[in-house]
Amino acid sequence: MLRSLEVTEVPYSVFFLCSPGDETMIDVCRATGHTTWVMEWQAGRADFAKKINWGYAHTEQPWIFTGADDLRFHPGWDSEALAAGARVVGTNDLHSPAVQTGKYATHFLFARTYIEERGGTFDGSGAVFSEAYDHQFIDNEFTETAKARGEWVHAHGAVVEHLHPVWGKAEWDDTYRKAFRETDADHKIFNSRWKGIRRAR
Repeated sequence: MLRSLEVTEVPYSVFFLCSPGDETMIDVCRATGHTTWVMEWQAGRADFAKKINWGYAHTEQPWIFTGADDLRFHPGWDSEALAAGARVVGTNDLHSPAVQTGKYATHFLFARTYIEERGGTFDGSGAVFSEAYDHQFIDNEFTETAKARGEWVHAHGAVVEHLHPVWGKAEWDDTYRKAFRETDADHKIFNSRWKGIRRAR
């Protein structure tokens, strides 16, 4: 992931947000020389959303990209995203049909001012991502909320490939299985919040 990130043309900082007890990951992240933070809570429900919200609160960069370690950045991704003309930009993961049609994204570049002024959720259930979900559908809510506010654009040329086992790009492991453990429940939560999301201001 870091090697591919070197294609980025604008200055950037990398922040690793690790779970306590995940010593192998912590050691690897620290060895890169990039800022590595170990969270004060055990990995559990809404862990990804909590980490992104924590990272937002403890940084000050004007633009933020939400990602994980299963990404491959393609040349020009940053210039394409920044030229898209919106404060919330969906990137192209190269695989998801919904992403290819520009309806949705799994990874985003967004302006800090967007979160400061409007928040990433329609109801304040998280600074950037809602902590109402276990894991799935936080990106759906983030996308649809930004769309309802006229703050969203999909940048098809901003390619950040998702090397996920669903697309045959990685092996299933405990982390991926954990992400899918509450999919049905998360879908029900998303459906229950849909009217509020579509009316987001």
